[in-house]
Amino acid sequence: MTTWRLLFTPPARGPWNMAADEVILEHIHRGESKPTLRLYAWNPPCLSLGHAQPFADVDTARLKEHGWDVVRRATGGRAILHTDELTYSVTGGAEEPILTGGVLESYNRIAQALLSAVHELGLPVEMKEHVTEPAMQNLNPVCFEVPSTYEITVQGKKLIGSAQARKKEGVLQHGSLPLTGDLTRICDALTFKDEPARANAVQRLLARAVTVESVLGYRVGWETAAQAFVRGFEAGLGIRLEREEMSQSELKRTEELVKEKYGHPGWTERV
Repeated sequence: MTTWRLLFTPPARGPWNMAADEVILEHIHRGESKPTLRLYAWNPPCLSLGHAQPFADVDTARLKEHGWDVVRRATGGRAILHTDELTYSVTGGAEEPILTGGVLESYNRIAQALLSAVHELGLPVEMKEHVTEPAMQNLNPVCFEVPSTYEITVQGKKLIGSAQARKKEGVLQHGSLPLTGDLTRICDALTFKDEPARANAVQRLLARAVTVESVLGYRVGWETAAQAFVRGFEAGLGIRLEREEMSQSELKRTEELVKEKYGHPGWTERV
């Protein structure tokens, strides 16, 4: 049985979280770290944009008013407001058996682990196979409104939003499990042509996405969800997860990458 590293990192700002995922991948590529499942949270709440998503989608005045951060991910997809959620990232070399093949093959394997994890929480989830129409992806700024291939759903509504990047260093996939709260808050962080359009986006989101609490009728804490992910990933992927901490080298490089990239407007506002 393959052993992967398990990281629980404290709630952090968006630029730190995105830098940490990239740095872990760099260290794996250099043979300094094992394939890793990292489970984490965000403080303060942060809007993350997909790699190629226009920064013009962000309503910067409203974002500032709420005290929320903004960051651009290394992965594709559309915007997510990270708050009241458990976030996971999977990083490893492209030759790692779970991550080999193309995007859809590895995405499907990880989706099986996600299914197993949310089953652990008692959620009646299923995996839907779609191919998202490019027009829908391009026109819609909100991740949880857009169906994706092998998405995890409850009664047809999206539960987990995930995105993957395959780079020369290996594979990074991360995603969000909303635990509680109002998913439509993201509409306060994005631009719309007018207020009726914003209201329509709110209604569409309510019709297409759910939180763990809205399904179960009670709140599930971050730690409870994290332990379900550990059991689900071990069962779903046939791996053993060993709890560790980020190395001093990883922590130092993460701080550097926050300054050089993820915390810098040259990256965040580049599109």
